[in-house]
Amino acid sequence: MVSVIVPAYNAEKTLAGCLDSLTRQDYRGRYEVIVVDDGSTDSTARIAAGYSVAKLVRQENAGPSSARNKGAAAAEGEIILFTDSDCMPEPDWISEMLRPFNENPEIVGVKGAYKTRQKELAARFVQIEYEDKYAYMMRNKYIDFIDTYSAGFKKAVFLEMEGYDTEFPVACAEDIELSYRLSRRGYRMIFNPAAIVYHIHPDRLTGYLKKKYKFAYWRMLALRKNPGKSLKDSHTPQMMKLQLLFPPLIIGSAIPALLSDKHLYLSGFILLVLLFGITTASFTVRTLKRDFTVGLLSPALLFCRAAAQFSGVLSGIIYISKRK
Repeated sequence: MVSVIVPAYNAEKTLAGCLDSLTRQDYRGRYEVIVVDDGSTDSTARIAAGYSVAKLVRQENAGPSSARNKGAAAAEGEIILFTDSDCMPEPDWISEMLRPFNENPEIVGVKGAYKTRQKELAARFVQIEYEDKYAYMMRNKYIDFIDTYSAGFKKAVFLEMEGYDTEFPVACAEDIELSYRLSRRGYRMIFNPAAIVYHIHPDRLTGYLKKKYKFAYWRMLALRKNPGKSLKDSHTPQMMKLQLLFPPLIIGSAIPALLSDKHLYLSGFILLVLLFGITTASFTVRTLKRDFTVGLLSPALLFCRAAAQFSGVLSGIIYISKRK
């Protein structure tokens, strides 16, 4: 038996698509789908109840970590799979998620991959960004980063680790924190890019940057709990961390360059811009080969991303320091 857990909060616009996809799985074994309604105020529960394949579990609103943990507690399967209510797994998703577990009994966690059918420029950039990170992850035999949109765990290990940390109130970085804990314990996890779910990425730059800010903000809490992962993990390219330093430096140097007629300030500003451009060159070249328009805009988009992430990191550090 395999259990698929879908946390849902006010998900009436996307839940049916997710459950339709889960009813069309080609997996020949037994599996159950558990929808955990996290105190929704819309028709989420009614939609879930309309699917015979779905077992509906309800709770008062307590956040996605709590909802996923509740689903795991109710699961009958020895393997538990997670996806999100705005995701549509491919027909072979369950089969592909299970394959690493079957091939290697030492594996306790599996991560799948995102795809999208969107045509908006921002969404295309997001997809390329994900796939760039996937290529980075493929360099590692084992990983320390499993996102909840396509995640699988041995139930016994998940419960041993007490699941997702409910100190994270939103769907952000709680999956990272659990992955880091598992890695710290020496458990082996693997990335399977063939386990695909389709997703609706942010289709506007503002939505994308808000998401990047939020991720960086809550990542600080995950790193505070797992400081050993501050320098390196299997998901975050080191160049991305370096790029975080440039927005405050470039913006800070632009002010005296504009207000003063001294060429030194202008030279410093230009030098910083050129250095940042160098850090984006590799990503830009790879992107130009796949999507010329997105590639041309990549340096500017990466600068905006770095600015949002820097702001999130700074705010996250302030939040943690106040909690102390």
